[in-house]
Amino acid sequence: MENQIILKTENLSIGYPSKKAQNAIASDINLFLEKGKLISLIGANGVGKSTLLRTITGIQKPLSGAVFLNGKNISSYSSLEAAQNLSVVLTEKLPPSNLTVFELVALGRQPYTNWVGTLTDNDFSKINEALELTQITPLEQKKHFEISDGQLQKVLIARAIAQDTPLIILDEPTTHLDLLHKVSLFKLLKKLASETKKCILFSTHDIDLAIQLSDEMIVMTDGKVIPGSLDQLIADKVFDTLFEGENIIFDPEKHKFVFKNL
Repeated sequence: MENQIILKTENLSIGYPSKKAQNAIASDINLFLEKGKLISLIGANGVGKSTLLRTITGIQKPLSGAVFLNGKNISSYSSLEAAQNLSVVLTEKLPPSNLTVFELVALGRQPYTNWVGTLTDNDFSKINEALELTQITPLEQKKHFEISDGQLQKVLIARAIAQDTPLIILDEPTTHLDLLHKVSLFKLLKKLASETKKCILFSTHDIDLAIQLSDEMIVMTDGKVIPGSLDQLIADKVFDTLFEGENIIFDPEKHKFVFKNL
C-alpha cells in the first residue's frame, strides 16, 4: 500500500497561531491519499475545509505534525518541486487577460518549460491530452471570458492535468454551477482519477453527489477530521454528526440526507 500513497499526514494540527495561543481548528489528523482515488472533503460551512486544504498543499504552515508528499515533507519542497508534484484548482476569479483556452491550459506546463517558456513537443502533447480528457478541444481558440462558468471550470481542471502531477486538489470546484454541470464535473473527476491513476481530492458542499461518486470521503466536524469509505462512515454513524440540531438526518438505506418528519 505504501507505494500507492501520494500524500499522508502525521498527527497534523491545523489552525491559526496568535501571539497568545494557537487556535487549533482540528488536531490529530492522519490521512492517507492513494493513487487513482477520487476523494471528497465535506463538512458544514466554516468548519475548516479550506484551512485543511491550504495546510496539506503547503500554502499554510501546520500548527504541529507533518505533511508528506511522495514520502518527502512538503515543507522541504522548493516551489518548482511542489509544482511538479501537486496542482491546485481554486475558486478564485481569473485576473483580466486575453488568454485563449489553449494558452490557459498551457500555463500548466510552466514548471517544466525553460526560463523563456518555450513549449516542447512533449509539452504540446500533454496540453492536447488534457484538452481531450476534459472534452474542451473545440473551445481551445476561444478567449477564456467567452465561455461559460462550467466550461471554464473544465479549463482550469485541464490546466491542472497538463501540469501532470500525481495529486490534484480542488477547492469547491462546483460552486456557482447548476445541477447538470455539477453532475458532469463530478463524473469527469471520477473518470480522470480512474483513467489517469492520479489522486484527486476536492472539497464540496454537494454532499449527496459526493456520496454517490467518491471512492473515499473525509468528513470534517468540529475539531475532528474523519476519513473512510462510505460503508465505514455509515457504520460509524459519522454522517449523523454533520447537521446536529438542523432537522436533517442521514438515511443509511437511501445513502442521502433527508428532512426529519417529512
